[in-house]
Amino acid sequence: MKKTVLVSGGAGFIGSHVSVELIQAGYDVVVADNLSNCDMTGYEGVCKITGRDDIPFVKTDFCSEEQTEALFSAYKIDAVIHFAAFKAVGESVAKPVMYYKNNLSSFLNVLEAASAHGCHNVLFSSSATVYGEPDKVPVTEESPRKPATSPYGNTKQMCEDILNDTVRATAGTEGEIKGILLRYFNPIGAHPSALIGELPRGIPNNLVPFITQTAIGRRECLSIFGNDYPTPDGTCLRDYIDIVDLAKAHVCAVARMLDGKMDKPCEVFNIGTGRPVSVLELVNSFEKVNHLKLNYKFAPRRDGDVTAIWADPTLANKVLGWKAERSVDETLAAAWAWEKHLAGK
Repeated sequence: MKKTVLVSGGAGFIGSHVSVELIQAGYDVVVADNLSNCDMTGYEGVCKITGRDDIPFVKTDFCSEEQTEALFSAYKIDAVIHFAAFKAVGESVAKPVMYYKNNLSSFLNVLEAASAHGCHNVLFSSSATVYGEPDKVPVTEESPRKPATSPYGNTKQMCEDILNDTVRATAGTEGEIKGILLRYFNPIGAHPSALIGELPRGIPNNLVPFITQTAIGRRECLSIFGNDYPTPDGTCLRDYIDIVDLAKAHVCAVARMLDGKMDKPCEVFNIGTGRPVSVLELVNSFEKVNHLKLNYKFAPRRDGDVTAIWADPTLANKVLGWKAERSVDETLAAAWAWEKHLAGK
């Protein structure tokens, strides 16, 4: 019998790509989103890519106990992947209360409803921000969590703790929860079909949409925040992972949970490539692979940014049987194809 996976925040950038991979792997998917940071483009793209017109979409605000409870009552959910959260580092510094209220209450409601309705498997969308400014790189799952450099990062740490505590508290009960924490590094790109990709509202907070919008002419100039970091070219070093590679990691993790193969009740995996790329290198790669020139300038450092972080993905490679496969060039070509698709070009 097919298993059903609830994807909270499933109409967004990561959620839509994960929904595609889950469906193509044979799972039934329920997409739920309040559309606060996206529209129906992602969901419609999922339907087109998978050739399905029967994928349930439920407009749900997970900050509402009533709406969350109604969703779990309406469907028999075997596993939930929780994406529904605000995610802009800079915005979280400016609006911390908004971030704490949204990101914590939504996850608490999901956990409560999952436990009450016999959904034993919760996969939490975490982040490399939990490592703060790391002592050494690459970071492993054993690297210490450092004080978060932003309220956004702090909500990820707090939700990790909440899931760990819930797993311990519910062990052996009817409402038992098992958890997997996937710590993403920097997801970029778009589906090769160019039917789904990153679609920020307003001014992008992430680098690649700002690059593509500058290239297409929607933005006048790209700002690179800081060129005086202690790195080879003065710009921050990051681990940029293709969005489809990232999505496939979720399928591996869900299968591990549902097949009862977890080694402990709450597991943690870094989802990255293990290859550091600087912001300037990424900009130069985009120019090279897409044969164009970008208008960019250097700007002061941005609050909340760490100097350098990238993953040691060994554990995910070995235990999940997952590996990042797509090159940065392939990913940036897909991002540009998506931007041109949006512009009708």
